[in-house]
Amino acid sequence: MTSEFDITPDGTPIAPDSIEPDFTEEETHFMRLALQEASKALEHGDVPIGAVAVLHHEVIGRGYNQRERDRDPTAHAEIIAMREAAHHIRHWRLDDVTLYCTLEPCPMCAGAMVLARLPRLIYATHDPKAGAGGSIMNITQHPQLNHRVDVAYGLLADEAAEQIRTFFRALRAQGKK
Repeated sequence: MTSEFDITPDGTPIAPDSIEPDFTEEETHFMRLALQEASKALEHGDVPIGAVAVLHHEVIGRGYNQRERDRDPTAHAEIIAMREAAHHIRHWRLDDVTLYCTLEPCPMCAGAMVLARLPRLIYATHDPKAGAGGSIMNITQHPQLNHRVDVAYGLLADEAAEQIRTFFRALRAQGKK
């Protein structure tokens, strides 16, 4: 799915064209939960990005950006959700866990997914500035790393992109960058 957020200013798609997978109702449900998590970041002025970790049809980890609130550069939604999932299963390896994210992961988060042996990632929309799940770079599938994450994208992309666009419009209106 292509939206204004998914293309460069000159209109070039960021990720290579591909046929989007058909997403199930259950996958859509979990992405909606990730969007709800993203909304929580707005309460403290953070970029609205959310994530949920799912194991055997059950949410075992939730996260939303908390960098501003916690003054922590690693407090990304994906890291928080994976941390909760690891605590839930009492192991650092996230075998059989699917992570749903509202935005393509940055290099740090994509690297953490590889290190956690996450088998599957579904994200809503591309990140044209720091995407590391296949658009700008592809850490999740890098051939020299010891694990590859199966990635699907485009699920509720328009909603996720609009949530982020609205946030940045409001910041610009306040004169912030």
